[in-house]
This record gives sequence, C-alpha cells and structure tokens, in this order.
Amino acid sequence: MKKFTLFKHQLLAVFAFFALLLSSCSEDKLPVIDDISSSAIRPTEQFTANLALKWNELFLEVERFSEGYRPPVSARASAYVNLAAYEAAYPGMQDKYRSFGNYYEGLDLPEFAFLGDIHYPTAINAAYETSLRHFFPTAPATQLFKIVELANSFNEEYKSQLPIEVFVRSRKFGREVADAVFKWSSTDVEGHNAYTRNNDASYIPPAGTGKWKPTFPDFSPALLPRWGRVRTFAADTRDIVADPLPYSDSPSSEIYQQAKRVELLVNEVKANKKPEDRWIADFWSDDCPILTFTPAGRWVAIANQVVVKEKPNLAKAIETYAKVGMALCDAGIRCWHEKYRFNYERPIDYVRRVMGDQNWNTVMCPDGSGNYFTPPFPAYPSGHATFGAAAAIVLADLYGDTYKMIDRCHEGRTEFISAPRAFNSFFAMAEENAYSRIPLGVHFEMDAVEGLNLGYGVGSKVNALPWRK
Repeated sequence: MKKFTLFKHQLLAVFAFFALLLSSCSEDKLPVIDDISSSAIRPTEQFTANLALKWNELFLEVERFSEGYRPPVSARASAYVNLAAYEAAYPGMQDKYRSFGNYYEGLDLPEFAFLGDIHYPTAINAAYETSLRHFFPTAPATQLFKIVELANSFNEEYKSQLPIEVFVRSRKFGREVADAVFKWSSTDVEGHNAYTRNNDASYIPPAGTGKWKPTFPDFSPALLPRWGRVRTFAADTRDIVADPLPYSDSPSSEIYQQAKRVELLVNEVKANKKPEDRWIADFWSDDCPILTFTPAGRWVAIANQVVVKEKPNLAKAIETYAKVGMALCDAGIRCWHEKYRFNYERPIDYVRRVMGDQNWNTVMCPDGSGNYFTPPFPAYPSGHATFGAAAAIVLADLYGDTYKMIDRCHEGRTEFISAPRAFNSFFAMAEENAYSRIPLGVHFEMDAVEGLNLGYGVGSKVNALPWRK
C-alpha cells in the first residue's frame, strides 16, 4: 500500500478526529451512534454493531437452507464473509487494528486510495452483500431475496444522509474488498465451492475391524474426506489429537466401557429416564439439515446473542465475527484431518456388532418413520467438541473467561426441546456441547475429550494472530 496514500488517509482521519473532540467529548467517551448526518468520516468504532449483527443473523438463515453447506463448509464461508467485512472496516479502525492484506500470501486487497470520504458502514454493508452472493450462489430464492432486501434497507438509510459521491465510493470499496477475498478463496482448491461436492463416493475407507464405514440407516458416502487439505488461517499440522483408544471387543477394555455407557445413556433417554440428558442432546444437536443452522453456525448464533447483550461498537463486533469465523473454519479443517487419519467407527456399529443389539440406534434427527441418523464420517474426534472449544476460547478472550449468559438459540421451537439453558462461561457451554453427543448416541467419550483439546488449541492460535497493534 502506498505510503503517501496511507499518510494522507491518516492525516485526514486525525483532522476529523480532533473536530469530533472539539464538538463533542473526550477521546475515551466518543459517541457510539448510527446517525450519520453530521459527518461521513468517523472511525468504525463510533457506529453500533447492528449492521454486523443483522448480516450474521441472515448468514445463519442462508446457510441453513442452502444445499451442501455442511458444518465445515459453513464454517469456512463464515470466515471468508467476515474477513471481507473486517477488511472493509479496516481503514476506519487502523489506529488500533491490523489488516491481513500483507499477512496472508495471495490476499491482494484493493488500496483505499483516499480520493475523498469513505463511510465505513456503507463499505461493510457492500462487503457483506457481495460476499453472501459469492459464497451462496445456489441459495433458495427466498434467501437470495433477503440478501438484497437487507442490503437495500441499509443502503436507503445511508444514501439519504450521505453525499452521493461518498455513498458510491464507499459501496465500490466494499464490493472490491469482497471480490478480492473471494478471489483469494478460489486459490484454495480443496475448500472453494465445496458445497458442490460434499459426499465423495470415490473415497474408499480403510478396511478393518473398528474402522469407520458408511453407516446405517442411509449408508451415505464419506463427507469431505479430504477436508484436512483445506487452507487454514492460523492452525497447522501440529494441531492434532492423541491416538484413540485401541480397538477391543473385550468387556474389560476401555473402549467397550465407553460404548456401554453410550448404549445405556441412549436407552435411558429413550425411556424418559434421563430428561436432563435428553434436553442437552436436543439443545445442542444442530445438525439436522434445514431444521436448524449447522453445529458451526450455532456458535455464530451464540456470538449474535453476545453482541445483542453487550452492545459492542461496530469495530469490536466485526472483530468478534471475524475471529469466531476463522476459529470455526480452522477447527473444521483440523478436526476432519484427524477424523480421516484414524477412521474410527461410530458407536452404532460397535454396539450392534460387539454388544449384539442389532436394533440399537441413536436418537439424532428422527425422520418420523422410526429411523434416526448417524453422521456420514468417522467419530474421532468430535466435530461438535472441536467447533465449540475453538469458538469458546475466542469469545472468552473478547468477553471474559467467566462470561455468564442464557443461550436462547432455539427458544420457542416445538420440534425438539428448545428451552434456554444458562451457563457461567463459554467453556461450560463448549463442554456441555461436547458431552451432548454421547446421550445422542453418535460419539464416544474420547471423541468429546480430544475434540475439546483440539479446539482449544486451534482457537488459541486464532487469538494469537496479529489483530491489534
């Protein structure tokens, strides 16, 4: 980026900053407002989080109804969409934050040549709109219309209060940033447009007792068996899990004992003897396509609730969503790498084969005909646990290790137990989320434990990226 351009931008920003000081209040009490009639140039932090919140709420609806957006694919889309928003916001927060334009190889962002004023909410709005169009081209018409509708609602507000040249310039900048981020996404061959190739029938899982294979009831081919090759933002090949428990069919073995626990928990849940476990299992499921957003999206929904509660300024909200998105993306990549490194079978196959209960099934995603579902990929480690831990450590870094909240993600839904649950920390949420897969019947305890360990490590690396100066 040219030094003169940057200097000119900074100088004018300083003038605008001191003008605000003279007209309003001290530096540490700058107003957080959405009224933009007085001045177009204001730091990103002087606007509310509403813009970023509304776009991430819509993101969850779009990913829910778009075919092919399974958890790792959705997580990756969230990262790129919110990176575009972050970079569109960056010129208005460069006194405290850093751009990733010179950090990631191949990410060639447009210069924000300061030919005039830029209104950052307009630029961010354009970046979100353009990014969702890029990453969800096959979304249903209803959701595509909502993308246009949301963008236009903000555009009408901003355009009515801005000089037309400022509005046009800001919108152009946001679009160009989104285009640049999407172009960079396209260089990640394994990850780009992966919604078109989820289940890979060409993948032949390794044979052997205790190894994963396509599973009852639908025996779908492996989901994203090569996802471990996708480009990460912070994680790397050192982010791995310990070896799983050795396979054994001996009743005295640890894996047998863990399988027995899964079998008993599920049977008790079915018999209504474990209402708390049933509540937890339903509360965190989030992987029945179309019924809810994905397990990765669940943590975007949690971030949305935090933003509503805490009312951060727009800069911190943008940072929140970008960090959560990157953490979820990398969690999915490293978790899926480890899943297919070990190819450990699901509890349903172990219980049916070793324990002889041929009719045993999970309680996940009932289809109304008595059939339930098991995810079409290996068990170890748990994706739920990895996603949750990665997002939790990012959110804790931003909002505190002992953050208390009531999760109302599904409040009012009648298809499952949706009553809100209260938590004393993001870590408690992540741990309950990991545990929920055991009474659901789709994971062993070891899957949950190692998924948490993996996710915490991934999230810590995202926190360590050069976000702030």
